[in-house]
Amino acid sequence: MSNASGLHTQAALDHEAAAKHHHKAAECHDQNKVSDAKVSSKSAMGCCNSAHKSSATACQNTAK
Repeated sequence: MSNASGLHTQAALDHEAAAKHHHKAAECHDQNKVSDAKVSSKSAMGCCNSAHKSSATACQNTAK
């Protein structure tokens, strides 16, 4: 696997992790479990931040 491929794979994994936390937060809201939704939301935000950074790195690497 090339470095660029690895970077894009990591970005995709980070986005998938964020999506899982977003889905969990939505489920918690549907079940009126606001406290659990807050926890999942914070996790989603952390994953989103990581995903944004890894996406930027991957795309910048490919654009070179």
